[in-house]
Amino acid sequence: MKDKPLIAGNGTAKNVGIWIRVSSEDQARGDSPDIHEARARAYAAARGWTVQELYDLAGVSGKSVMEHPEAKRMLADLKHGRITALIFSKLARLSRNLREVQDFGDIFRQSNADLVSLNESIDTSTAGGRMFFHLLGVFAQWEREEISERINASFSTRAKLGKLLNKNVPYGYRAEDGKMLLHPEEAHIRRQAYELFLENRRKLVVARMLNNKGYRTRQNCLWREIQIHNILTDPSAKGVYFFNRTKRNGSWKGTPKPESEWGRIACEPIVSEELWTEVNRIIEEEHKTYRRRGRTPTQTFSNLTWCNCGTKMYCRKDSPKYFCRACNNKIPIADLEAIFHDELKAFFANSEKLASHLVAAGKTLQDKEAELQSLESGIQKVREEMNQTHRLYIDGQITAQGFGQYYKPAEERLNQMMAELPKLQASLDLMKVSRISAEDVMSEAKTLYDRWPRLPIDERRKIAEAVCEKIVIGKGEIDITLAYLPSSEELCKSQTQLN
Repeated sequence: MKDKPLIAGNGTAKNVGIWIRVSSEDQARGDSPDIHEARARAYAAARGWTVQELYDLAGVSGKSVMEHPEAKRMLADLKHGRITALIFSKLARLSRNLREVQDFGDIFRQSNADLVSLNESIDTSTAGGRMFFHLLGVFAQWEREEISERINASFSTRAKLGKLLNKNVPYGYRAEDGKMLLHPEEAHIRRQAYELFLENRRKLVVARMLNNKGYRTRQNCLWREIQIHNILTDPSAKGVYFFNRTKRNGSWKGTPKPESEWGRIACEPIVSEELWTEVNRIIEEEHKTYRRRGRTPTQTFSNLTWCNCGTKMYCRKDSPKYFCRACNNKIPIADLEAIFHDELKAFFANSEKLASHLVAAGKTLQDKEAELQSLESGIQKVREEMNQTHRLYIDGQITAQGFGQYYKPAEERLNQMMAELPKLQASLDLMKVSRISAEDVMSEAKTLYDRWPRLPIDERRKIAEAVCEKIVIGKGEIDITLAYLPSSEELCKSQTQLN
């Protein structure tokens, strides 16, 4: 197996931006945006990077920031190459929306740019940082899915009992006291849709005729073909409403749930069952005239697999093997999956290689953390002394001259300590990024190894692309090139350079 070094040289030139987002509540607790900016600038200076832009979102909620003007300006600068990296204090400062964090990661990866989170010690300019960022995203997605499963279980229970999950009922009805009643304004419009379709047999014509009559959807919008299709095919119009039938995968996409989880409520019909059946028979016949082609399945290693003759290998739609068109070399998909699964375990389990580094570098890191803690305690103590002096002056216990003699030196000391704080934080951040938390990576990797067979193909592909550079298939041998955690000698050398 070939290895790729993890740590790039600290002197690599890079134009970077600094992302500052501190909520109003954090600022009220004394978490100043200036501290975050100074800390990021100090880190950039330690890496030899040039700060080109500052994106200030102070006071902005982290629930959703993608549409904020500063975020759009940052993405525009990224697109035009003005910045090639973004530094922020921690992932929660980038956004508290995990989906947005992953979206930012995808955008930066596509632009060959880097994200640097100081608190989590993630720097995607390093192979280990890219790997760890992907692992965080995968397990964040896993956690969201587990929460979603618990919520869906609750929904299924209510559905089986025939209880509405919410008041979002089909067009033509309204929800009241857990029951579905005819909507006095919508029911007759839906009835007309069936009659007009049976007469014209075109959903687009039905939409146009309803619009010409001044009828609008529940959202007060013009009728469209897809909306006509939805109200015509929903069986609630014939007196039975099925709900909890799909599971959402995104903003509008969904996958069908098993029929055993469906809920069912009887309601007053809008049209006769015969009319509903005839309309849906016509719609079904129209759909039989064409069928959309399904997407070609993407395999886990479709972008990574090469033949030893130098030709990229592909997996045909109807074949269970990766295939080289140049020399007819082949390997079964299942065999390559099994080999890579075993390689993951060996990749992350080299504890002996990391042991000496964890002993030597761990002590240095602890010393630096103790120094930072001492500085923060000193800052707090000086502030308390300044507040005490100010109270004495307000109470008239010291003169203005005496106040100046005590307060001015304390203020000068505080300014000096505050200037030193971001430098010390940046030094500690750089240590953590260079060192990586080998223990955390190995712990996450064990979970990854156990869950690998159950992960969807697209998630396995993301992880494979994060930790694997290339897979070369030869005659009777496989060469997998992975990015590896640095040796203790390399990491100790990095620590020596910092000191």
